[in-house]
Amino acid sequence: MSSFILYVNDGDGVRAGDAIPVSVTRKHVRNLNLRIHRDGSVVLSMPMAMPAGRAQEFLDRRAAWIRKNVDSRFKRAAVQDLLAGQGASTYPLWGESVEVPNGDKLTLDEVDEIYREELAHRLPEIVMWMESQVGAHASSWKIRAMATRWGSCTPKTGAIRINARLAAYPPECLSYVVAHELAHLLEPTHNARFHVIVARAIPNEPEIRARMRKPPVG
Repeated sequence: MSSFILYVNDGDGVRAGDAIPVSVTRKHVRNLNLRIHRDGSVVLSMPMAMPAGRAQEFLDRRAAWIRKNVDSRFKRAAVQDLLAGQGASTYPLWGESVEVPNGDKLTLDEVDEIYREELAHRLPEIVMWMESQVGAHASSWKIRAMATRWGSCTPKTGAIRINARLAAYPPECLSYVVAHELAHLLEPTHNARFHVIVARAIPNEPEIRARMRKPPVG
């Protein structure tokens, strides 16, 4: 049994930030089996001898359905994670649980505003370091509370957008997303060159990706 990652892309080609990673495992099965977990992660089981190209075609044919289901699951999970524990007046911040002063409770909009302020404070230093590591420079950075993506970029203009809700996770997750989007300015697709660029800046990329598939705290 072996495992690897494929990417399914929407529409007509690769658009940075839109490629959906799929964890693929070769098993002693007869057919392709696709599952989308509650947190929006996608897994595919495939026969041992089937070429990877067949699996890629299978995923791309179902791109619209996968995107729709990933978006809905990710959005529900993100909202639940951000609001988890608010009955105890807490919210996740940089991987830790923070108590709201005076026992008050916060709405999701209020938490998002805290996250925007946190990212506005931390992002410039991380961007400066990651740009030197990746070897790319963005023309602009925008912070948004996004439901379905941690970041996105437009290689043609050099503009990058970062999800404010990354402030719920440990700081290394923000560094990884910044490096990931900067790498797309040099290589728009998720090919071997792209992964070399990211790994040069973030050697422990697999561990960080695994951490981001878990709730912010814990």
